[in-house]
Amino acid sequence: MPTMSRAIRKLAILPLGLLLLGAFPPATRAQPPSPYIVEWVYKVKFGHTDEFWKIFQKYQIAVLNKEKENGSVLRYEVFRPGLHTSEDRRWDFRIIIYYKDVASSSGGGALEKQLFPDQATLKREETRRWDLTEVHWDLPIRQIDPNASVE
Repeated sequence: MPTMSRAIRKLAILPLGLLLLGAFPPATRAQPPSPYIVEWVYKVKFGHTDEFWKIFQKYQIAVLNKEKENGSVLRYEVFRPGLHTSEDRRWDFRIIIYYKDVASSSGGGALEKQLFPDQATLKREETRRWDLTEVHWDLPIRQIDPNASVE
């Protein structure tokens, strides 16, 4: 009969175990943080997009590639318009950057110094790029679920 008493003890402990399991819900898996998404938009003085783009590639794209390599930028996308629009709504370059998080978006300056030790040339050429820029904005944007209610 020792087998029967062991079975009864297990049955007596079972409700206690189930009660304890209910008191401590299973740990939820932590969601990875959402990326911090920023849009850079540039409207370049008419006739100067090639010069602007060469400077932009030399410095900004190089920094973005390095940030991607070190993991602070998850990815980035570069867009040009496919058709024309009115001059007041025209833009020439749109860059969407997916940073790992907000803190990751502020490391470009240190990388610029590392990648481009000739700071005088960097400053001169970046000043020229800004001289060619008519309109520019940086805008943090967020992706939303199209089926969810507006937050």
